[in-house]
Amino acid sequence: QVQVVESGGGLVQAGESLTLSCAASGNIFTINAMGWYRQAPGNQRDLVARVTSGHSYEYADSVKGRFTISRDNAKNTVYLQMNGLKPEDTDVYYCNALGYDSHRRIYDVWGQGTQVTVSS
Repeated sequence: QVQVVESGGGLVQAGESLTLSCAASGNIFTINAMGWYRQAPGNQRDLVARVTSGHSYEYADSVKGRFTISRDNAKNTVYLQMNGLKPEDTDVYYCNALGYDSHRRIYDVWGQGTQVTVSS
């Protein structure tokens, strides 16, 4: 079974920075993509940033130029560096990992979420 664990959320003031981490573990064969999504209560879960095994990067328009996703393949970990945080970035941030496990079965797993709160 593959799982992901997030860390790094918290409360900051507008303009400050935070770094989120997400580590995947378990019977991993491949990690095809890892990314961060965010969701406010009552809203859908939206993509923030995503990186694939082919080094393709995707960002939401609202975070381009402020957020950077990076990946440490040796640690099966992705990081989300968030600079210039705004109050509208306040949400629960979820990590997602997609790939194949050691039995060559597809997995698509989510973390528990980490709260990011930006005060004005």
